[in-house]
Amino acid sequence: MPSRSASRGSPSVSSYDVVSAYTLVIGDDTGEPTVSVHGSASAAWRELDREVRSRSRMRPRPRRVVDEESATRLASAWRAADPESRFWNVTAHRLPILLPVIARSANPVAARTG
Repeated sequence: MPSRSASRGSPSVSSYDVVSAYTLVIGDDTGEPTVSVHGSASAAWRELDREVRSRSRMRPRPRRVVDEESATRLASAWRAADPESRFWNVTAHRLPILLPVIARSANPVAARTG
């Protein structure tokens, strides 16, 4: 998609790319929910596991891979203890970002005189 450079007034070509982001929302009716944004699905599921274990006063998970299924089971069990007030959600987002033009044709620079 073409765009105009505001500072130079010359046309430039920019392109869009898409990045993935994952949001985690977890909480209950006793306070503010915890909201976090992650750059990968595995990081979001790992944070869900950590957050549920913290809220349940469980030991932190040993350094093993946390997958979507195990984190979902743990979070669903936590919510089932009080389904009217506890909630959690992991959502994937595809965010378009505008990539700036990296290489432009060089404009001649006027020589400065004394």
